[in-house]
Amino acid sequence: MKIVIAADHGGFEMKELIKRWLDVNGHDITDVGCFSIDSVDYPDFAEKAVSLILKGECQMGILICGTGIGMSIAANRYRSIRAANCSNVFTARMSREHNNANILCLGARVLEVDTAVEMVRVWLETSFSGGRHQERILKFSD
Repeated sequence: MKIVIAADHGGFEMKELIKRWLDVNGHDITDVGCFSIDSVDYPDFAEKAVSLILKGECQMGILICGTGIGMSIAANRYRSIRAANCSNVFTARMSREHNNANILCLGARVLEVDTAVEMVRVWLETSFSGGRHQERILKFSD
């Protein structure tokens, strides 16, 4: 599975750490920026990541900004994107199991790095349970 990762300046350092963890654990990743702590606009990087998922070049994504809120708002503009701004391991698991989230949004200024890495691990290992949850998702997403 190919994973796209992106961040704004507030999430840059966490992105680099998560990217390293993904690489060490054998995940195929595409980094679409940002590439420094210089101030940038998060919607630009959310759009870059989302475009790779919409084109089928990546199946899942991880977006990081200061709180995760901006990235999730920007990514969720697209009908087939289900970007979940998660705050702990439980919400990360549920975003996959019940909502089939294809993008995990993280807040670098509100999460400890170890927690964020554990959230990524659980999120990637959790499968969508389907059933009644699929019927609900079809009401708002492709």
